Amino acid sequence: MNRFFRNAIFYVIIFLVIIGIVASFNTNKEAAKDISYSEFMTKLQDGDVKSFTIQPDRSVYTIEGEFKSSDKSSSDDKKGLGQNKSDTAFTTYAISSDTLLTDMEKAADSNDTKIEVVPAKQNSGWVTFFSSIIPFLIIIILFFFLMSQSQGGGGGKVMSFGKSKAKLYNDDKKKVRFTDVAGADEEKQELVEVVEFLKDPRKFADLGARIPKGVLLVGPPGTGKTLLARAVAGEAGVPFFSISGSDFVEMFVGVGASRVRDLFENAKKNAPCIIFIDEIDAVGRQRGAGMGGGHDEREQTLNQLLVEMDGFGGNEGIIIIAATNRADVLDPALLRPGRFDRQIMVDRPDVKGREAVLRVHARNKPLAKSVDLKAIAQRTPGFSGADLENLLNEAALVAARADKKQN
Repeated sequence: MNRFFRNAIFYVIIFLVIIGIVASFNTNKEAAKDISYSEFMTKLQDGDVKSFTIQPDRSVYTIEGEFKSSDKSSSDDKKGLGQNKSDTAFTTYAISSDTLLTDMEKAADSNDTKIEVVPAKQNSGWVTFFSSIIPFLIIIILFFFLMSQSQGGGGGKVMSFGKSKAKLYNDDKKKVRFTDVAGADEEKQELVEVVEFLKDPRKFADLGARIPKGVLLVGPPGTGKTLLARAVAGEAGVPFFSISGSDFVEMFVGVGASRVRDLFENAKKNAPCIIFIDEIDAVGRQRGAGMGGGHDEREQTLNQLLVEMDGFGGNEGIIIIAATNRADVLDPALLRPGRFDRQIMVDRPDVKGREAVLRVHARNKPLAKSVDLKAIAQRTPGFSGADLENLLNEAALVAARADKKQN
């Protein structure tokens, strides 16, 4: 059942519950006034009763009727104001006796009051059963639906506060390769062994080697840290989980740690795989610096992350790649060997790297013969990969506005 139908069922159940509650409040909206039997007999003998019906039901008689309109109500009728039926309708109950019907018939005949004896309502046992059990069934179904939603994974679920918000990329058509990453030859060389381990872990295990469990990519914004992580997953042909450090922490206590556990549980099901945590400094900041001290929610999340990365329970086949531009604020326990074993500096590309980046991003753009990418690379010192991609995109937008085409 897809997400649309699950949500539709949820809203239908909510609608039915609301309708049931409203109906229960409105059932007796125009209910008749309850009076005592003695008051009824007094009104009947005084001729104030217009008509009534008697409904025998075992030892109790239900009497429903209508009083005669008063003089005030008659004058109101002439003015067009009228009178509510609930103002004159009444209901009373009487214990069955041998003279009960006779006494009421005599009083009614003396005042020309209409009297009618109707048979008792015979409700089916099944109708009574279902009318009493259906509200409980609706509540039980709603409860189990909410529980199933809360146990069903990602962020769109009802009550799914503790579920990981990580996105899984496992589409062969959209995989990034090392050929798509330009200007980072040294960084790619250091990541090659991670790819080899994911492809053939036994090769390293037979020699007693331990592959780095975590790789920290450090560098300014826009230098291709996320692209490098996706390229590692693409080259190795493994699933790629992507999440931001800020997605772990919420205002609810314990949610961050729960999301970390859920993320690694999903990763174990898809192992071997790569978990990429972008802006890890949002959750991995040094402990003891927060306002809440040891009880800070962010610190509890970091503690759970440390346990998952290198605790008693091993997470074989899961490699964590994280990115940050503020490695100096990270907790030392996060950077020790066994967690983030390697720190790779991803800096802005040099002139040859900038030219390679320009060529990658110019693949799908028609360039004029006079365009010299090497000259552009020489004139853009300090540009990151994102800056160069944006430069080419702006050039394409300017050409489109001027209605230019390739010569």
